[in-house]
Amino acid sequence: MVITSRPHRRQTLAGELLVWQLAIVVIVLAAVAAVSLAQSKATFDRVEGRRVTALAEETAGNPLVRMQLVRPAPAEMLAPLLQSTLTRSGVTSALVADTDGEIVAATDPTLVGTRMPGDGPQVTEAVGWSGELPVGGVTQLVAQAPVLGAEKKNAGDHLGTVMIGRTSPSVWQRLVGASSYLLVYLGVASVLGLAGSWLLARRIKRQTFGMEPREIAGLAEHREAMLFGIAEGVVALDPHQRLTLVNAVGRGLLDLPENCVGMSLADLGIEGRLYDVLAGTPREGEPGDPARRDEVVIRRGRVLVMNRMDVTKDGRLLGSVTTLRDRTELAQLERELGSFRSSAELLRAQAHEFSNQLHTISGLIQINEHDEVVRYVRALRKHRESLDVSITSRVGDRAVAALLMAKSALAAERKVRLKISERTSLDRLEPTDSADVATVLGNLVDNAVDAAAGGARQGDGDPEAWVEVELRQDASSVEIVVRDSGPGVAPELAQEVFLHGFTTKAAQGGDRGIGLALTRLVCKRRGGEVSVANTEEGAMFTARMSVGRPADRATEAVR
Repeated sequence: MVITSRPHRRQTLAGELLVWQLAIVVIVLAAVAAVSLAQSKATFDRVEGRRVTALAEETAGNPLVRMQLVRPAPAEMLAPLLQSTLTRSGVTSALVADTDGEIVAATDPTLVGTRMPGDGPQVTEAVGWSGELPVGGVTQLVAQAPVLGAEKKNAGDHLGTVMIGRTSPSVWQRLVGASSYLLVYLGVASVLGLAGSWLLARRIKRQTFGMEPREIAGLAEHREAMLFGIAEGVVALDPHQRLTLVNAVGRGLLDLPENCVGMSLADLGIEGRLYDVLAGTPREGEPGDPARRDEVVIRRGRVLVMNRMDVTKDGRLLGSVTTLRDRTELAQLERELGSFRSSAELLRAQAHEFSNQLHTISGLIQINEHDEVVRYVRALRKHRESLDVSITSRVGDRAVAALLMAKSALAAERKVRLKISERTSLDRLEPTDSADVATVLGNLVDNAVDAAAGGARQGDGDPEAWVEVELRQDASSVEIVVRDSGPGVAPELAQEVFLHGFTTKAAQGGDRGIGLALTRLVCKRRGGEVSVANTEEGAMFTARMSVGRPADRATEAVR
């Protein structure tokens, strides 16, 4: 037979609250009972103390006691008097002692001949006194009164002492005697306390979604470990767009203050696209889906990738949770690799163009148009030489020159001619400067090619779509001007086109409208700006940014 031990059953939250509340009720009841007992004892000592004192003084002043106490064998006459006093007043004991403190008469015959309790000045001197003393093995509240002589020969002399005692009630008697309704009050308080504890436990359990204390503690520990143990930022909002939780990474990425929890997005100065993503604002022209996936947002020089989801419980919206990843370093690497991608795009475009040219030459040879082949090859060489000379003679930076050649080939595939302005002049730049210039130039050219290809003007004898690039450089800055033959930009959208997320083209999710926003970010980081204006021919984008000393001049300065 296999004996299996039953798992230890942990106490539920309701049970634990009931136990604690019951303990509190018991403690309160014990305190009330203690106070009641103390008050009952104080009342007994005060009332009964006065009564036994009055009886002792009355008995001590009785002429029979004053006369018989000085005669031999006073017990025969005093015992009936003491018994009558005990019966009449309901006290517990009554006795008379001589000046030496020896009991000569008492309601308890066994005490005759013994010494009066409380041997001391209160017995041997003519001093009245009241208090608690043990009488016959029982603690009693007693009062002692001196017996003074009444005859001429002993007038005023101390003849002895009368003591009247009253047994103190027990604790139970005091508790019952304190109030006839005390037990009822205690019982009602206990029932109300238990009922309140049960209701409180139910309410707390509803508010904690039925979780037990150990589960809540474990959840809190796991939450802390998760929030501060991951490299991503986490931001939680309530339905009113107030921050309820943010970890250190999220606070750093969004540049939030230490005391940001409890503040709304508006109070934190969050607006624009970042606000739309965090708050789940539906995009214009799209159904209201608050969930966001891989949204790219630019926040104070950082490129952030954000994912947002609503949190609901039983159909009730509790808020939202957004995670953030910093893609700034990745974006910087992409900019640094831009020149290599441009070279690859150039090779691909040239391979495609060369393939078409070979097909043309092959066809001319097959139809025996040899002279036409020669003229065609010469025309191709002249076009290539003019393009190479146009770029390399004006653009001294190899990465930027390669980018322009790649963009020229890609534009040609889309039936757009890329022109280099005769006013273009650019020296070789430092690698970091070259990467940023290539980023800005590439984004502006791509945007211009899209506009020119999509809005080429047909008519007026000039159906050709074109894009013109002009680069100007001075001692501390580079200016990039890109013109196109597209439809231009509406004046009311002149600033919105640089906001992240704005686009006039259909795109996918987080990839929409980041090119011009990234261009503006790079320019601002380098102390410049980018703007757009309309000309008679189309749109003109102008970007200006600070750069370091040209690389070739810096080399000459070192030499």
